[in-house]
Amino acid sequence: MSKVLSIGSQFPAFKKKAVVSLEKGKEFTEITNEIATAEGKWTVMFWWPKDFTFVCPTEIAEFSKKNSEFADRDTVLIGASTDSEFVHLAWRKDHADLRDLKIPMLADTSKSLAEELGILDAEEKIAYRATFIIDPHGIVRWVSVYDLNVGRNVQEVLRVLDALQTDELCPCNWKQGEETLTAKLNMN
Repeated sequence: MSKVLSIGSQFPAFKKKAVVSLEKGKEFTEITNEIATAEGKWTVMFWWPKDFTFVCPTEIAEFSKKNSEFADRDTVLIGASTDSEFVHLAWRKDHADLRDLKIPMLADTSKSLAEELGILDAEEKIAYRATFIIDPHGIVRWVSVYDLNVGRNVQEVLRVLDALQTDELCPCNWKQGEETLTAKLNMN
């Protein structure tokens, strides 16, 4: 694995196909890195290793269920793997939890974006289970990379997004609505 793109880095430019629907003729669209930044929004891009696996659909379905919570935070969700858009479409049709997804499934078939992000497994050439939070300026603000067999906590991604969006100091286990350290310091 090459070095994972880290905090403070500009998220790479990309243009990839994605599955956005099961409706005939409307299944695919092209997505670029400007999908959110052009509108001044945040982006959460999460990667999974392979379609037609066991852990991945639990995460993808959970991210989709929370899509409105991300949207309420002016954030665009994008799911991605190195499988093709046709494999994504077949998996969505095949898996009950994926049929009604509210988020795009990006196809990095060339593996170029996964490689540029430093999340491509050297042996299997599949993406690690990685999550990037990108601010409206296209800057990476949070990165999390998991081993292939461990699922993420989507609520934690929301918590971190909330903390980043306060632009204040947030203590351990801080949750939206709680006092930040900056607010506490200003009161003293």
